[in-house]
Amino acid sequence: MISVDTNIIVRFLTHDDEEQYQKAFKIFNSNEIFIADTVILETEWVLRFAYEIKPEDICKAFISLFGLKNVHLSNPAFISQAIEWHKTGIDFSDAMHLTQCQQYERLYTFDNKFSLKAKALTNCEVILP
Repeated sequence: MISVDTNIIVRFLTHDDEEQYQKAFKIFNSNEIFIADTVILETEWVLRFAYEIKPEDICKAFISLFGLKNVHLSNPAFISQAIEWHKTGIDFSDAMHLTQCQQYERLYTFDNKFSLKAKALTNCEVILP
């Protein structure tokens, strides 16, 4: 099994550089691939800010990518949950943080928008201090 960095995934998903896309395509078609959570976070950020791709389109791309039989994640259930919560309007990184906090009573934040959107999604209460 191998692992890939953000730029490999971005080339694979955006097909914006033909030579690099072909190399990324070859990697994805000839290996078992592990994608780290940190790479997923960075990929979402790059696609949203650098490429101005809409969140719903990023979710669709992630679902397709992570559904490939040769792609492995550290915790697919957490990533799936983060994608679902992101679809409800929660920032993707906040959704990722919240998935990691399910066994805790609360998650403190100064982000009122996150706190409001997270209400009733989980037993982990997202609150302001």
